[in-house]
Amino acid sequence: MFRIGCVNIDTSHPGSFAAKIAENKLDMRYTAIFNDGFRSDEEVKTFMKNNNIEKRYTCLKEMAKDVDIAFIHDCNWEKHIEHAMPFIEAGKPVFLDKPIVGNLKDCYKIEELVKKGAKILGSSSVRYAFDIEELKKKISANGETIATVFGTSGVDEFNYGVHIMEGIHNLLGAGVYSSEYLGASRNGAKPAEQYLVKWNNGIQVIYQVQTGQWQAFHLVVTTDKAIHHIQVDSTQIYLALLKRIEAFLKENKPLAPIEELTETVKIYLAGKKSRETGGQEIVLQSLSAGDAGFDGYSFEKGYANAAIKK
Repeated sequence: MFRIGCVNIDTSHPGSFAAKIAENKLDMRYTAIFNDGFRSDEEVKTFMKNNNIEKRYTCLKEMAKDVDIAFIHDCNWEKHIEHAMPFIEAGKPVFLDKPIVGNLKDCYKIEELVKKGAKILGSSSVRYAFDIEELKKKISANGETIATVFGTSGVDEFNYGVHIMEGIHNLLGAGVYSSEYLGASRNGAKPAEQYLVKWNNGIQVIYQVQTGQWQAFHLVVTTDKAIHHIQVDSTQIYLALLKRIEAFLKENKPLAPIEELTETVKIYLAGKKSRETGGQEIVLQSLSAGDAGFDGYSFEKGYANAAIKK
């Protein structure tokens, strides 16, 4: 049984992951917890009781000695690397929940850590969705060549919106050239913002994020032989991710390469810059570490306030 160290319980993911692990009898479970986020001691105690967690730690270095992998669940992506480092330094793998990071400097940092031997797994469960894996196999088996993809998401631009491009990235792989903000459709509804992403091999992707409301993850994929449409089964995405992590722990089967995980972030950074500059096409290689990233601390404050009101 692989021992998971849970770092913060900001989001619903730790509880949902624990339930999926138990329901499907996966060969791992949460055995330790560290919490320095906004969740109360009472919430931590409840989580520990519900999941039979033996020990709460106040020092990540101490926790790293007693677990096989850390799941970094901070809703503030700017804390991910800091909280991962004690485990990386101890030679333990870490799973960074989505979004993996939120600025170019941190993208470079985790790329460098992986080059030096760190085992960093991530990040969105949609990336590993069974539906997308099946579509990928079908397209390959039929000898089809992908031309375009249209994908939908909701809630917000980055924290939740990142799911759809993570899924598309699994389908297409790395190799993105640019991102461009196309505009928003308002028409009395909550804004649906669209972005055009160009791959170096000629594939073009439009992803849409309808902010302020949940939307299902849909993909429409055009190839030289067919048009495919899938709706990702959101009830199965956590299991898909967790089974991949279990396979990594048991058989060292890799998850997504770090270059794909960070390229997804760079797509959103370029899209953000395009929107803020009136819709200019932003080449990913032109991004600078000085460009504004996504503010994890501001997001955490809003997320915490919303959680407390509940």
